[in-house]
Amino acid sequence: MSGRRGGDAGKRRAGGQRFSSRHRKAWLALVALAVVIGVAVAGTGAYAYMLNGKFNNVAKVTTKTLKEKDRPDPDKGKALNILLIGSDKGKKIEGESQDTSIAQDAKAAKWPAGKYRSDTLMVVHITANRKFAFLTSIPRDTFTTLYDAKGNPQGQNKVNAAFSEYGPLGTVSTVEHLTNLRMKHLAIIDWEGFKDLSTAVGGVPVTIPKAFYDPKQKVQWEAGTQTLKGNKALQYVRTRYGLLRGDFDRIARQQNFLRAMMKKVLAKGTMTNPVKLINTVSALTKNLTVDEEWTSGDMRGLALSLRGVQTKDVIFLTAPVAGTETIPEFGDIVRLEEAKTAELFKALKDDNLRDYLKKYPDDVLKPPSQVD
Repeated sequence: MSGRRGGDAGKRRAGGQRFSSRHRKAWLALVALAVVIGVAVAGTGAYAYMLNGKFNNVAKVTTKTLKEKDRPDPDKGKALNILLIGSDKGKKIEGESQDTSIAQDAKAAKWPAGKYRSDTLMVVHITANRKFAFLTSIPRDTFTTLYDAKGNPQGQNKVNAAFSEYGPLGTVSTVEHLTNLRMKHLAIIDWEGFKDLSTAVGGVPVTIPKAFYDPKQKVQWEAGTQTLKGNKALQYVRTRYGLLRGDFDRIARQQNFLRAMMKKVLAKGTMTNPVKLINTVSALTKNLTVDEEWTSGDMRGLALSLRGVQTKDVIFLTAPVAGTETIPEFGDIVRLEEAKTAELFKALKDDNLRDYLKKYPDDVLKPPSQVD
């Protein structure tokens, strides 16, 4: 029963290099789902036409060139998997224009390897009955086999190197091989829109369980509930120093912030306010790229089918981690717990997470007041 609650490329350059802005950008991809759901509430009314126009302007990339025989079976209109990728705007590299967009570069004869970076990947599974959504983060340092834009293996590396080296299609193919899940759609978000989005909804309330200091960003976080937007929101989702589990706690913070933002987007104060809603959708769509097959009509149709979904029906998970290690050629890497990871992705493939969540209840994101 679907929908049950339990329902040898790139290497160090692409995958292991540290840079100051990489953590503040990529998680924004997850907000796409929140806005798509939220627009369902506003799908009828005086300003629906304006919202439709916003979705009509979303940039597109094609996924048609991936070889069908090497991809998992499509969902055939039942459960839906969407791959969310976070990306920066791209840096200047020799022989390539910095002014071209991801959609333009994806259509070019050759993907500009090394121009873009992505550090957040999330598989969004929407159940066949459209009552639940499961959002599963794949840690950016996950060590796995990468695949290129034609679905050919290219050696092992960190999973975040797939986007840098092989672009959107390579990332789709890499994640499909890792999970054995067919990605029905693809959404890529540029982190630059984050400030506008967090501001457009009037700020996002989060709870800091206990005070601590982030020496990297030089931020003192005081205990209590705070409403964050703009730079302060960026600092919250970037934090890893001062947190016990470092990057893994940062993933939890990013999911926690998204959960709070979804609640804010779905709130009547946002959905029934034409100006606030238009600003929210504009902040998203101007930084959004999706696959060519995901038409604006399909997006609206999905939104309408998700009208009954509430924040409590969106469950956040992270692919099970066995441990970390250092490989000189690649730096610090993450090893997934193979058997448990296979169990999770099979549960998603079967569109039934009841048994998995009953067996591993602690794998679900903690309540807001318990996320460090």
